[in-house]
Amino acid sequence: MSRPLSEQSITDPEIIRCPFPYYAQLHAEAPVHRDPATGFFIISRYTDMQAIIRDVATFSNDLMLADRRPRAAPSAVDRILGEGYPRPQCLQRNDPPRHTRFRRLVDRAFTAGRVRTLTPYIDSVVAGLIDAMIAAGCDGAAGIDYVRAFAIPLPCTVIADQLGVDRSDVPQLKIWSDALLDPIGLMVDEARLVECAHQTVEFQRYFAARVAERRAAPRDDILSALALRVDGEDGFSTPEILNLLEQLLTGGNDTTTSTLSGAMLLLLQHPEAMARLRAAPNAIGNFVEEALRLETPVQGLFRQTTRDAVVGEVTIPAGSVVMLRHGAVNRDPAKFAAPDSFDIARGNAGAHLAFGAGVHFCPGAMLARQELASAFTQLLARFERIELVPGANDFGYRQSFFLRGPDHLRLRLVP
Repeated sequence: MSRPLSEQSITDPEIIRCPFPYYAQLHAEAPVHRDPATGFFIISRYTDMQAIIRDVATFSNDLMLADRRPRAAPSAVDRILGEGYPRPQCLQRNDPPRHTRFRRLVDRAFTAGRVRTLTPYIDSVVAGLIDAMIAAGCDGAAGIDYVRAFAIPLPCTVIADQLGVDRSDVPQLKIWSDALLDPIGLMVDEARLVECAHQTVEFQRYFAARVAERRAAPRDDILSALALRVDGEDGFSTPEILNLLEQLLTGGNDTTTSTLSGAMLLLLQHPEAMARLRAAPNAIGNFVEEALRLETPVQGLFRQTTRDAVVGEVTIPAGSVVMLRHGAVNRDPAKFAAPDSFDIARGNAGAHLAFGAGVHFCPGAMLARQELASAFTQLLARFERIELVPGANDFGYRQSFFLRGPDHLRLRLVP
């Protein structure tokens, strides 16, 4: 029997590990629920999230209000970050009209047409990673860590190439991406926070140097597109460019890595679905949507109320932190029949809100979908068998309040 919601918190380790029974309890008992430990108002109902996303005047993305209050003394993390550049909020933690200025340029980099032109290139990156796994002996008894060998390097390589960064720097990009995301996950200790602060400053200095290079000698890449908007009324300052790059880097690799891993695990747990996809590869697009729905990589994002608001029958006071729980919304039984079932033929799988909606819809959604489709098309075509290595997997998930994805996945892949 489930414990009362008043005795649970969304930050409880067992809920972080497997949040789905908790989500079902939210749907049944309190679709708008004030978490007793954090004070966050958790939104788990699909229609409520849709309404909130449309009302940016009431539910603001600008979450820095509390951080602007004077502090008695800077923390160790503050002192380290003070050695780098200021971190103005440009996309995720910003609202129109300021948000629009940045979003306009980013949208041009990730249009559907541009992604279509990138498809052969993405296919080639996938093929190269599969070749490397075969060369590394992925069909041996010990198999290979699919997360490290494929799910991490695929999106990392793609975003690095689009930014215009040398591929030799891809491993470091992943280190920086983790350092930028871990503090937001609310599950790391002080030592890790300090380490992340050092990595953040290192990231800033690296990309500030690349921006300076592009201003002197532009190329055909996103870095140049950002850098050539020189400081001025309509241009981007270096701190603004660095903040945009933070969000492009983390959004461009981490979420796709998680979905590549979570979707593969779904197929391994449902071999009949893998067989159906092998027989009908044209179903891979809908499979990708269903995987995004069930294994939503960003489980939740924050808003802050600018005034009192009523959601459902619950009054949320001004200044409250609201957690839009994408992972719960995507399993709302009022929207998705048998919401915990994995159905690659689900008719409304694409109605999920894994990428958000409205003005903050993920700008890289089309790119992520293409990476996922290219990956599973080739993986299923080139490997006769894909199976878990017996006894080699603990099925652990990353410890994060808002991100979800398998840490490791040791597989045996037989060409």
